[in-house]
Amino acid sequence: MNVAVYTSREALGRAVAARIVAEIRVNPHTVVGLATGSSPVAAYAAWGELARAEELDQSRVRGFALDEYIGIDPAHPESFHAVIAREAVGPAGLVPELVRVPRAATLAESQAAGIEYEREMAQAGGVAIQILGVGRNGHLAFNEPGSDLESRTRGVTLTEETRADNARFFDQPEQVPEHAITQGIDTIFQADELLVIASGAAKAAAVAAALEGPETLEVPASLLRRHPRVRWFLDQAAAADLSSEALVLAQQA
Repeated sequence: MNVAVYTSREALGRAVAARIVAEIRVNPHTVVGLATGSSPVAAYAAWGELARAEELDQSRVRGFALDEYIGIDPAHPESFHAVIAREAVGPAGLVPELVRVPRAATLAESQAAGIEYEREMAQAGGVAIQILGVGRNGHLAFNEPGSDLESRTRGVTLTEETRADNARFFDQPEQVPEHAITQGIDTIFQADELLVIASGAAKAAAVAAALEGPETLEVPASLLRRHPRVRWFLDQAAAADLSSEALVLAQQA
């Protein structure tokens, strides 16, 4: 794995953007996996800035989001349909019609919806670059601790910790949906390359567990070591719990 630590979220974002734009330069049909959350926001902004500066043609770039709440109206400002449009598609300069977000009205519908979503990703040629964040409990997308390594896109029940983390986006904590549809761990691992972004002190323990702790289903991010092409992008706060040896290696990456 390649691990790098940056002095600010902006510098981190520019590094992520440079990797994505380099891929699109080579392949105008690049398929990018899009993550929500606070960590990738700077990367999406920098991606758009760099693409505009280079007058990069992104008219054929496809995007697939990692997950979505189940049962939420796509028009709700905190649905991932809305968040992806607001924080990724617009800032990065993507064509809205070429970006997909999974959707299931009920948990019962999620299995069929997951199968259809995976079919669409395969028809697009598969994800070349997958952007990922890491949850405080080490989850990837909405693959909570204990998720199956061979899991595919499906409906899941969110942990109380994850719902509490997301409560800040809603007027009341009880408004956070209890279920979500998410790409599975095996689905995520089908991407050619994974760009993992973590920023802020709240992510430090999860980052250390993922990079230096035991490889375990209880910390889904630790399983990233099994993928052949993973790049970690950390700010100094997120890297704070890494050992001095790891930090030296990271700074040199």
